[in-house]
Amino acid sequence: MDRKGLSPGLVFDKLKKFQENDMDYKSGRILGSMCTCAHPVAKKAYCDFLESNLGDPGLFKGTKALEDEVISLLGSFLGCKSAYGHVITGGTEGNLMAIRAARNMARINSPTSSPEIIVPKSAHFSFKKAADILGLKLMEAELDENYKIDLDSVQELISSRTVAVVGVAGTTELGKVDPIGELSRICNEKNIYLHVDAAFGGFIIPFLKEMGFKIPEFNFKLSGVSSITVDPHKLGLTPIPTGCILFREKKFLDVMSIETPYLTEKQQSTIVGTRTGASAAATWAILKYMGKEGYMKIASSTMEVTNFLARELTSSGFELVSEPELNIVAFNSGKIPAKELSTKLKQKGWVVSVSACPPAIRIVLMPHIRKEHIVEFMDDLKSIQKSAL
Repeated sequence: MDRKGLSPGLVFDKLKKFQENDMDYKSGRILGSMCTCAHPVAKKAYCDFLESNLGDPGLFKGTKALEDEVISLLGSFLGCKSAYGHVITGGTEGNLMAIRAARNMARINSPTSSPEIIVPKSAHFSFKKAADILGLKLMEAELDENYKIDLDSVQELISSRTVAVVGVAGTTELGKVDPIGELSRICNEKNIYLHVDAAFGGFIIPFLKEMGFKIPEFNFKLSGVSSITVDPHKLGLTPIPTGCILFREKKFLDVMSIETPYLTEKQQSTIVGTRTGASAAATWAILKYMGKEGYMKIASSTMEVTNFLARELTSSGFELVSEPELNIVAFNSGKIPAKELSTKLKQKGWVVSVSACPPAIRIVLMPHIRKEHIVEFMDDLKSIQKSAL
């Protein structure tokens, strides 16, 4: 550290140099990310609440009221307006909290010395973190021919040691929605905690369903669902990091709360202590600004670009892994292995990701991707394919 500080101008000049090495969502060349540009309304609200701390809510009663309203607003379009929960950093923290709640409930109701959780093979890697941190054995259910959790496999894995089952509404690799209704029935019959990871799908499925898309139910309308993770910093258009965890009943928060004697609130159930209120304010602001109609427009335009890409790929001889259910398209060239094709695309300035199950180029069509970006992308993709002949 320098003895004397730098002038603000010099500090920001240096920061700009660092930022020049970052990619920009607006360029349209980030094709593998589930995040996107934050809306200006959300960004302003975030900045206005930077000094608030929801870890000590008695000092920031207004911000705490915003968080409570956010959970109620989210609960209202996820099937339970009376849901309980918190605005947190993202899906990983939400999934960790849900599995912690499930484990702690099992300790009370049916304790076992070797607890297990069942997740689909398509589950986000955050469940591996959760299992490791919480001392749980991770049991991976097989996928069916549509890359969704196989219900027979779930039934085979359930035992007296099972403390939770996880279903995914918008899988990370392919954007598939697991048969949460059937999982709900199974978990009700077995009295097992069911968590739904809707970090990706939570901000698009309700609005697509409103427009008539045939997508299975996934939320608290299903009686077996105990908790849901949803990420506003994805299709909700809030700044990073913003996630939410919602529970059907308060007891799931209570069972993992600890005493915090020197704070204004004497019990705390979140993973982190100090917790910015900026995310809660940004989420409240954008929910109020967009309304249902605003998010329906985002969902509609996003799926329009998704289907446009799928048609372009098919007409150009590329092989879709499956028809897109949400705004993710996975495909293969038939001539160039996926990892090699990803490298060649990166050389042309396109950043895609490669799915593992099955291996394929994975494109996430977030709101910053427009049709003109897809046209340019297809030109480069076809050029690469042609050169491989």
